[in-house]
Amino acid sequence: MTRASRIRLALGTLAVVAAVAVAAAAVGLARDTSRPAVGGGVVVIETSLGFQGAHAAGTGMVLTSSGRVLTNNHVIRGATDIRVVVPKTGRSFPAKVVGYDEPDDVAILQTGGASNLQTVPLGDSETLDPGERVRALGNAGGTGSLRAASGAVTGLDRAITVGDDQGGSERLSDMIETSADVQPGDSGGPLMDASGRVVGMDTAASVTRGLPQSATGTGFAIPINTALSIAGQIVRGDASARVHVGGTAFLGVEVVQNTLGGSGAVVTSVVPGSPADAAGLTPGDLITAVGDQAVSSPSQLTDIVAARKPGASVSAAYVDPQGASRTASLALASGPPR
Repeated sequence: MTRASRIRLALGTLAVVAAVAVAAAAVGLARDTSRPAVGGGVVVIETSLGFQGAHAAGTGMVLTSSGRVLTNNHVIRGATDIRVVVPKTGRSFPAKVVGYDEPDDVAILQTGGASNLQTVPLGDSETLDPGERVRALGNAGGTGSLRAASGAVTGLDRAITVGDDQGGSERLSDMIETSADVQPGDSGGPLMDASGRVVGMDTAASVTRGLPQSATGTGFAIPINTALSIAGQIVRGDASARVHVGGTAFLGVEVVQNTLGGSGAVVTSVVPGSPADAAGLTPGDLITAVGDQAVSSPSQLTDIVAARKPGASVSAAYVDPQGASRTASLALASGPPR
């Protein structure tokens, strides 16, 4: 299986190479101070991407002593297994996705079996000024160890287009731009001010075409106030068009655009044991509708399925390779986050 260290790459003002691999009370930051806390509040996130045959690594920030962790959505996108590792302690915990905001690249995890973890000290991103010294901390290179990179704030309220190692891209706004040398694996880690308080979440880096990533040393971070506001919405269970709460519904097919003209999504592969497999879908089938919603493209099929809950019963209308119209009834499973 291949392994990637995750960071998004800023696209646009710089030419780039392809990617490699609310208030604090809203997210429950209380900690038991009767015992020494475990770790330093910054953790390593390791994921298995079972359907891609790969592994990936990133960083996270501990928000509660019981193991609620803030990270980037692209760190856990497509993960079939997630583990949170506390550096230097040897402690590792399984984690599940509480929810995520895909367009804003924010996710919340909950570890299983964790207690009395050290939480990160939070600052106020609204107080940042250009020229202020900052420090990025993360799992640079996916080594499992934390590395710090110092720099300064070089811009505020930046808008960037970012791409990642899975081919996805989004437009992110209100970003903090810094000269800290953010590296693959740093995604989800803290950007700290001179007093050591978290003012941002490292999310992306720019590279100049033909040069090593470290040659530019331009990093981008989501303001911590923004990230905590989204985290609070996730923790409250307040789903919206942007925020997904809970498990992600899973059909179990890979699809491509219908190249013969017309709408629909053509099945190229079916995951063994998935709902699609159990319903009898096979490669070559053209999915035209799910429930009462017509499918015009692969991305629309993804959106239709993601809008439902795992366990939901749906019908799928499709045309088989021989041209016969068919309908399958199935129950959606729980699958990887988007």
